[in-house]
Amino acid sequence: MGTILKKSFPVTGMSCASCALSAENQLKEQKGVLKASVNIANSMALVEFSPEDVTATDLRVAILSIGFDLLINEEEEEAEHLEDLHQQQYKSLLRNTAWASAFSLPVVIIAMFLMNIPNVNWIMLVLTTPVLLIFGRRFFVNAFKLALLRKANMDTLVALSTGIAYLFSLFNTLYPEFWHSRGVHPHVYFEASAVVISFILLGKLLEERANSNTSSAIKKLIGLQPKTVTILYDNGDEASIPVSQVKPGDRLLVKPGDKIPVDGEITSGSSFIDESTITGESLPIEKEIGAKVFAGTQNQKGSFAFTAQKVGNETILAQIIKMVQQAQGSKAPVQKLVDKIAGIFVPTIIIISLLSFSLWMIFGGDNALTQALLAMVTVLVIACPCALGLATPTAIMVGMGKGAENGILIKDAESLELAHKINAIILDKTGTITEGKPEITDIVWLVPEPKRTELTQLLLSIESQSEHPLAEAVINAFDKTDSFVHADKFESITGKGVVATYQDNVYLVGNNKLLEDFSVDIPESDRKQIDLWQEDAKTVIAFVCNKELMAIFAIADKIKDTSTQAIRELQEQGIEVFMLTGDNVQTAKAVAHRVDLNNFKAEVMPSDKADFIKELQHQGKVVAMVGDGINDSHALAQADVSIAMGKGSDIAIDVAKMTIISSDLLLIPKAIKLSRLTVRTIHQNLFWAFIYNLIGIPIAAGILYPIWGFMLNPMIAGAAMAFSSVSVVSNSLRLKTKRLRSNEGTK
Repeated sequence: MGTILKKSFPVTGMSCASCALSAENQLKEQKGVLKASVNIANSMALVEFSPEDVTATDLRVAILSIGFDLLINEEEEEAEHLEDLHQQQYKSLLRNTAWASAFSLPVVIIAMFLMNIPNVNWIMLVLTTPVLLIFGRRFFVNAFKLALLRKANMDTLVALSTGIAYLFSLFNTLYPEFWHSRGVHPHVYFEASAVVISFILLGKLLEERANSNTSSAIKKLIGLQPKTVTILYDNGDEASIPVSQVKPGDRLLVKPGDKIPVDGEITSGSSFIDESTITGESLPIEKEIGAKVFAGTQNQKGSFAFTAQKVGNETILAQIIKMVQQAQGSKAPVQKLVDKIAGIFVPTIIIISLLSFSLWMIFGGDNALTQALLAMVTVLVIACPCALGLATPTAIMVGMGKGAENGILIKDAESLELAHKINAIILDKTGTITEGKPEITDIVWLVPEPKRTELTQLLLSIESQSEHPLAEAVINAFDKTDSFVHADKFESITGKGVVATYQDNVYLVGNNKLLEDFSVDIPESDRKQIDLWQEDAKTVIAFVCNKELMAIFAIADKIKDTSTQAIRELQEQGIEVFMLTGDNVQTAKAVAHRVDLNNFKAEVMPSDKADFIKELQHQGKVVAMVGDGINDSHALAQADVSIAMGKGSDIAIDVAKMTIISSDLLLIPKAIKLSRLTVRTIHQNLFWAFIYNLIGIPIAAGILYPIWGFMLNPMIAGAAMAFSSVSVVSNSLRLKTKRLRSNEGTK
């Protein structure tokens, strides 16, 4: 098979977990579809398919055949159209709910207090008919379409229960003498039919509203990008164009207060930019010529021009949105079990309702038919699988959104569900525990102050010609100057340093091997200082003029400010923390000591990291790998939970299931806390959904009637069913209010 596409499509017309399962199975049955996952909570289908065998249009036709629709257009204008469509659907649902309630209320009042008025059954018939045939029409249409395909879902339950109650009541209204001749009063259940439809519509309305709240993180992210942008032409003219028309290489102008429209690099001007929306760091960052800027971040005071590099779906913001969308559309392992249950739930309930009807007909006595019908209708009404179907996806969606708000991007539901089980975590050193950027930490000058200015200028001039990363560290340690001088001779010696000649003076900048080659004498006091720095895992370079030591510098990859605290918090949660690095043993030992870490391995190859993870997994551990480089990709793929640092390589981010945008290790304990809260919420939701059905269905079938003479009214059953769905969604939304203080992880 050739190219494989992985896309998310909105699905419209679904009303329950069984709907989602029907749509999912229909997609899976199509030739060329490898995987399909339909999430009822956000009405999205995540499909992996071969475009050579099946097109998006084919998928839509398949979905249309079972009564739903698949929106396949991806243009920005279509995205706005989709939002309008959702708003229209919500307004339509609101309108139907309001009218159904308005017609149902007098039916209930009549049924409870005014049953003795003339033509009472005909009045209720007139009021109930629009509720079923107009405002609740969707349930019957969907049930009929599925029946033609020999399938059933929640709409089937609603249509059967309310339809049977309505037809039974209609017959009793038209032919009351049929019962009178048999000495039985012809009961009607118009109020049950009307109110059940009204309550279910109300439940759907509240679910729709709540589910839109779970997607607020996506909407906020999409809203970060401005609609228009100012483009600069070569002749100096400016124009405002839609951001969708920006191409790589375009020069764009950003004014104070503007949002950055696309990713790029500053070519003129400077400013401070608030990147908190992308990195989570609250302080604005100074940006000058050559600095990278990202879509969705907020410019502060200065103006600047920049060249667009990544536009459209290539920007970091677009990737974040895509990751969150795919994550919210994915299913946790527990949800797959729930889907299987939902798949057999509807047929099982229909069988139970028919069994209840049969038993009541056999043992019901004088009012057997009425009691049998009441029991059958109530079972069908109360057994709605909505609460069961919503239990997992709503919690997952809110958890994903909560993570995105805190700078934790989670690619799939499985990693979110699994993270709370982590008991071993592997940390890469460079770029994960450390900044990944060498910096000068200590400077010792051996010459008087007046001479240092001239020597600094020479040092920067020499290092500016070197491409070694340590040279950049030296340059960054001093104030930049434009008064560079050009050396008469310049030579880079691999593994040692550089040699330069200027005005007949020979300058050396390098390590101890270079000094030995040129027989440079190092004073004993300075030798001791160098030894101390090296024991602390710092790289030492010397600056020499004509074999005389001018200065010595200590360079180290600085440990992140929060690394020590993050490692301590992970250990407090009972998690074994390991550091694996390709660096030498001395450096690894020094870094491990500074972050209070006992378990570390040095000089390991990329494959060694993956093998070490396998070894821990064979011991029964749930292993997380945290890394930022291409060399970590193998280990990330092997780990149970893979976490990439957001400032690392694109490949590491692509492989990992989670991404810490700001590269702050403290967010990892927070991610584990989020996982714990999300899984707890899922379990709570499933508990209440199952308990609701386990208790409600037997009562609806009439199990209490022989004991206390109690029969559950279908109207009350409809209210309870709607309440169960809303309670599950509301419980999931409580996640939004939780604080992810990582030090609460063990509580």
